[in-house]
Amino acid sequence: MTASDWDQRYAGRDFAWSVEPNRLLADEVGRLQPGRALDLGAGEGRNAVWMATQGWTVTAVDYSPVGIDKGRRLAQEHTVTVEWIVADVTDYQPDGSFDLVVLAYLQLPHAVLSPVLATAAAALAPGGTLLLVGHDRANLRDGVGGPQDPAVLHTVDEVCAALTGLDVQRAEQYRRPVQVDGAERFAVDTVVRAIRPAG
Repeated sequence: MTASDWDQRYAGRDFAWSVEPNRLLADEVGRLQPGRALDLGAGEGRNAVWMATQGWTVTAVDYSPVGIDKGRRLAQEHTVTVEWIVADVTDYQPDGSFDLVVLAYLQLPHAVLSPVLATAAAALAPGGTLLLVGHDRANLRDGVGGPQDPAVLHTVDEVCAALTGLDVQRAEQYRRPVQVDGAERFAVDTVVRAIRPAG
């Protein structure tokens, strides 16, 4: 999808998704000491704003100006400060180093995602954490929701292979509970957490 496609999707007054953070992201990030965080593909900013409420100094990047504007509004409602940047993550070069880099549901073809992951890994400070959460390719067969184009779905092995120089600490398919017509179903996500060695 293009930036204008996302602008149209985000154009309504309401948020396209919950304003609450992704639950898995909140669980993972909640274990870390707050520092400087980079949210790549921030969308409407729900994860960036939540991280700011937890004491992180957050830079949020997305190529949808409408999404970024909604993130600014959400940050104002929560009385937190986030640095908002309208940019395509495939071109964006981070300024400085970060203690945390998040890629949440950034669904790109692997040939496009791989250099983004390399950029994200290079932006980590020693001891910093990279966290990727996204729709897994197995979701087409075993889960519900999410994109239906296998080209933009993740696999654990592909993500890990792109993270050279990092120590992978968690790499798995995660069954995320979702409500569908009043019944609990499951979506299948890729979850990868990796650390830049401190030494």
